[in-house]
Amino acid sequence: MTAPAPDPVGDELGCSARGCRAEASWGVLWNNPRLHTPERRKVWLACDEHRAHLEEYLGVRAFWKQTVPVDELPRLELGSRPGLPGSPGLPGLR
Repeated sequence: MTAPAPDPVGDELGCSARGCRAEASWGVLWNNPRLHTPERRKVWLACDEHRAHLEEYLGVRAFWKQTVPVDELPRLELGSRPGLPGSPGLPGLR
């Protein structure tokens, strides 16, 4: 059985932590079973400094699934997703 594939990421690989402008090194994969099918893997990008915090934040909620190097994440193909407003950042990170 193969592991579920994470959602693809775009070209901008900035950390998902609120206010952080560092380049992401990690993809923190998660799934909220109330909202997502079991095979869905949402991705928060994390720099080295925020990786543990994001894993802990998701782990407490039983959402964290796996953390992988950002180079292993699938990439969006150009034009495959309509423009989305900017992310406000993740809660509790400062």
